[in-house]
Amino acid sequence: MSARTAMRVLVTGASGFVGRALCPVLAAQGHEVLRAMRRPDGLPGTVAAGDLDGPAEWLRKVPPPDVLVHLAARVHQMHERADEAELLHHRANCEGTLALARVAQDMGVKRFVFVSSIKVSGEGRPGQPYRPDEAPAPADAYGRSKAAAEAGLHALAAAGPLELVIVRPPLVYGREAAGNFRSLARALAGGWPLPLGALDGNRRSLVAVDNLADFVALCVTHERAPGRVWMVSDDEDVSTAGLVRRMGAAMGRPARLLTVPRGLLDVLAGLLGRRGLMQRLAGDLTVDVSDSKALLGWRPVVSLDQGLARALAPARQADSP
Repeated sequence: MSARTAMRVLVTGASGFVGRALCPVLAAQGHEVLRAMRRPDGLPGTVAAGDLDGPAEWLRKVPPPDVLVHLAARVHQMHERADEAELLHHRANCEGTLALARVAQDMGVKRFVFVSSIKVSGEGRPGQPYRPDEAPAPADAYGRSKAAAEAGLHALAAAGPLELVIVRPPLVYGREAAGNFRSLARALAGGWPLPLGALDGNRRSLVAVDNLADFVALCVTHERAPGRVWMVSDDEDVSTAGLVRRMGAAMGRPARLLTVPRGLLDVLAGLLGRRGLMQRLAGDLTVDVSDSKALLGWRPVVSLDQGLARALAPARQADSP
């Protein structure tokens, strides 16, 4: 495929956080974009897709795409039993993905771009970025379901003509981001003190939704993209305390950081049953994007500070007097 070839691209999860950023990028590049979602909005190019863990026969009812970008996924749900989470994630993120890929392959779809997760690589390690050629080491149900999907897709692609591209992003942030990023933004907007001042020595990779959308769009067409796992980030790692300060600067708010010793934070996290959250806040989790830059010629379209400014501009405007 040529980087200049206009194609029909079907995007699952098109109504989600990343999908809403990706579809306009693809359209601006001249592609015909089909947006697959559970609840179609009736606009042109909208496709009714089934449940993630359901049959993928709905794909046969739409104009055959040249490329399918699979964004839709089941994410972590609060208060879910471990055994239940394992089963439901596997059904949706592994079995559902493979069912979709089989139908796509049978229909003659040329390329399948699977947006996976850095959780396939692991939960982070001190001072060592994850590389795309390392063996997976997932540590939770979500990561294991994505790793199983990757393995099944590799086997499927090896048996047929389907071109497979796998992208493992770290934490994705943007205006509509949820999770810890939204919680930190709300705390900053409210002027709340945060006990994270001591978390200044760790390093985390993040990716702005604009950068992820641009990278996935590149993988739709680039001739060197298939057959590999790719890492993507803003290409600038940051500590947790540093991130909070830069979020505050983007919002025009002071970051009220309290320097609470790490050991005390660990104790408090254990008492509150939030050891996982503490690990994500205090630990290292970085990715090596050198292959993405060298082999695909990719560079982030926004810097970390530019991405934060875009993500937090609504909060800054809403809180302005």
